[in-house]
Amino acid sequence: MGRALRADAERSVRAILEAAEQVFAQDAGASMEQVAEAAGLTRITVHRRFANRQALLEALAVSAKQQLIDAIEEARPQAAPALVALHRVTANVLRVKNTWRFTLSHAAAHTPAAAALWGEIDTHTVELMNRAQREGLIAPDADLAWTRQVYYALLGEAVNGPGTEQDPAAQDPDALATLVIDTLLHGAGPRG
Repeated sequence: MGRALRADAERSVRAILEAAEQVFAQDAGASMEQVAEAAGLTRITVHRRFANRQALLEALAVSAKQQLIDAIEEARPQAAPALVALHRVTANVLRVKNTWRFTLSHAAAHTPAAAALWGEIDTHTVELMNRAQREGLIAPDADLAWTRQVYYALLGEAVNGPGTEQDPAAQDPDALATLVIDTLLHGAGPRG
């Protein structure tokens, strides 16, 4: 998919990726035919875009990671104080993670493109954590590598924790972002 696709081909690819996310979330071993049916396309059309299941999984990983980057950049983290930026980024990321729950919570294809996108995501996170520390939200002696890993774990739990799929209120990205940030910055101890 190196060169630009025509608009109808782009729509087909988007439909295939969205259908694949839904189908694989229900059955991780689903076939390309099941994906085609869910996308409302023929099996031939799906195979024209993705030679095999592995190619489809790789495209899912790249697409989801690119959407995470877009969500981070859409939050314009440099245009606000660190706390506001952290909330915006977290809420936007949770929206994407909720939409691409299967792809982003399972071992995704490790292609050079997906790895490069993950590197970009991680760079954005490191920059935001550094700003949060400079602005006094994170203790000056805190281990930022550990803090970043805790943040990623909290994001994962916010999306995949018990009951999140059944309870629509538990999926509110703004409320979840507040919970994630509060837990990251203050832990579970008493406020004082």
